[in-house]
Amino acid sequence: MSTKARVGSLSQIGTITRYNFLNYFRARRFYVMLGIILLISLLLTVLVGYYRPVSFLGIPGEPVSLAVLGFYGAGWGGFISLVVIISAAFFGGDAISGEFQNRTGYFLVPNPIRRSAIYVGKWIAALAASTIIVLIFAAIILANGLYYFPGNVPWQFEQSVAFAWVYLVAALSLTFAFSSLFKSSAISILMSVILLLIVFGVIDTVSSVVVGIEPWYSITYGAGIVTNILSPVFPPHMQTQSFGSVLGGANRTNARFEVTTFNATVPEGLEILVIYFIVMALLGLWLFERKEFTS
Repeated sequence: MSTKARVGSLSQIGTITRYNFLNYFRARRFYVMLGIILLISLLLTVLVGYYRPVSFLGIPGEPVSLAVLGFYGAGWGGFISLVVIISAAFFGGDAISGEFQNRTGYFLVPNPIRRSAIYVGKWIAALAASTIIVLIFAAIILANGLYYFPGNVPWQFEQSVAFAWVYLVAALSLTFAFSSLFKSSAISILMSVILLLIVFGVIDTVSSVVVGIEPWYSITYGAGIVTNILSPVFPPHMQTQSFGSVLGGANRTNARFEVTTFNATVPEGLEILVIYFIVMALLGLWLFERKEFTS
């Protein structure tokens, strides 16, 4: 590819990115998502301040380091996956399908602009808007944490924020793939939310607990590092628990069944998320390149 062609493609991507990013504000979509996050944060702040649960503020006499981790684990770790999923679906779920449903693509695609530039530009705009939402939520959690534990910000929280952003990147690629697959915005958004909120969680449980196989192929399994890093001790990669009754001596056990749980290590979790990002991004672009704008 010539230098002129590369510059042209970058210019097109920049134009598409700016237009779509500003469109989130013109259509008030960003403000709606911001309102949702602020509502979640307000409820969390008020409830913790009023009830002062030990799961957030620790047990009296507990070391401060454990109490701080407990706060960020419950506040940030308990809600960030939902924030990531909603943001990815809200900004990316109809990014491509909307072009077909609203027929705006009929006017955009015939112009001398590459479909890849449209796809990449929309993806970057969605990532930028979603990143702002995630950072706002992180800032609110941090402000609450500093109020209850002044001067105590665990390094695990910083890593969890970074891991959450990688999860966001992978989730956006997944939603863009579904957005390229369907021509209905409602279906693409719904499928993305159902998969990320329910289906992958069921797959994780069935694969590990029922079958005893590590769900290394699941995006939510890889995203487990976002919350696991906030544990006082990072959970073991594999843990088996036996349920049964003891017969005879103390060393004789008749185990009726065993439950095996898996937790992705940090390198494994990052690898899963990066692979999802690459595969789903390329799949979504491939689908978009081959889809016809027909009435």
